[in-house]
Amino acid sequence: MSAIEGMLDEARRGLQRLAPRDALAAMRGGALLVDTRPVEQRQRDGEIPGAVVVDRNVLEWRLDPSYPHHIPQVRSVDDMVIVICNQGYSSSLVAANLQRLGMHRATDVVGGFEAWAAEGLPAAPAPARRHAG
Repeated sequence: MSAIEGMLDEARRGLQRLAPRDALAAMRGGALLVDTRPVEQRQRDGEIPGAVVVDRNVLEWRLDPSYPHHIPQVRSVDDMVIVICNQGYSSSLVAANLQRLGMHRATDVVGGFEAWAAEGLPAAPAPARRHAG
């Protein structure tokens, strides 16, 4: 096993990862879905309506409710935050980092946006550059 595979396994042990349909249901129930895909992927494949786009390089700062410049959608460490990337790898690492920051309900989407799209879940063409990061 490579070092990154070991890191990914460790990250995922602490997550209750969600299938795409379960992530959509959680989002509809008030969970915050955070899309970390680069602008090029969102423009090519579309965006998830209602998801908040946060650039990966500032994600922990924007989602830490104790940080003065966090996004307004995050109110508490008790908020459910679901991270989605393209294939469900980097999102696991991000969700584990968010848990280390105290966001104990942070998790990610199994299979990422590719699995989301394969299930025919909502996606819309990406508008001109709009994000919280």
